[in-house]
Amino acid sequence: MKIKEVLTTVNQMQADGIIDRYAIGGAVGATFYLEPIATLDVDIFVAFRPEPGKLLVSPQPLIDYLAARGCRMEGEYLFIADWPVQFLPPPTPLVEEALVEAVSFDVEGVPTRVVSAEHLACIALELGRPKDKARLLQFIEAGVLAPARLEAILARHHLSDKWQKFEVQFLRGEG
Repeated sequence: MKIKEVLTTVNQMQADGIIDRYAIGGAVGATFYLEPIATLDVDIFVAFRPEPGKLLVSPQPLIDYLAARGCRMEGEYLFIADWPVQFLPPPTPLVEEALVEAVSFDVEGVPTRVVSAEHLACIALELGRPKDKARLLQFIEAGVLAPARLEAILARHHLSDKWQKFEVQFLRGEG
């Protein structure tokens, strides 16, 4: 299973007008900055294109496009080259910003958009699950976060208080 096939397909979806833009997030997105992490799926945040004459955005054109290319759907996953992929609309303003400000990478010759390390860290903080806190600690320990950029994102998305609590609990050993 090569991620290159997934990325090539997603880039073609964008070129064919099925999606506006995308960015790899979640555990796979984190692997662009950290050591590889075991994960079951690829989370891809996408800006869906509205269908002409319709007010609501539907993922159906994306599903139809991939089905016509031999991809299958199981539950919430679309399987591309045997990789389970979740196409997710940005659920919060933070993730919307992360999608717009995604970073470009090259994966085996395939241009790829990935959520920035700082946005991934802020999304982890916003979610606050144990696995997200662990990932946030990995970002900090790896030294891949730009402090000024992180602080600006935290402030814009009203996460500074949550960050301070995280620091007290995990970084200063006071929690």
